[in-house]
Amino acid sequence: MEVLFVIIKSSTRLRNDYGNISALAYETQEPIYITKNGEGDLVVMSIEAFEKREEVYRLRATLKASETSRLSGEPTYSLIHKETE
Repeated sequence: MEVLFVIIKSSTRLRNDYGNISALAYETQEPIYITKNGEGDLVVMSIEAFEKREEVYRLRATLKASETSRLSGEPTYSLIHKETE
């Protein structure tokens, strides 16, 4: 089982230590939650992690649309070609 952890940093820390927080974002490939006055304010992440996450969301949307179509009785098509003997 994968252990998930949340990285939380203050806005002051981001302002004063941007280089290390940026390095942490690239190293972990996880979002970093930024707080302001003790409350959640922003999330920062590396561009690579963001683009990867966006691609996963696009794929999920495509799969959901396909499954909704299949469940509504629309014709389905397979990409797998079965050879007959």
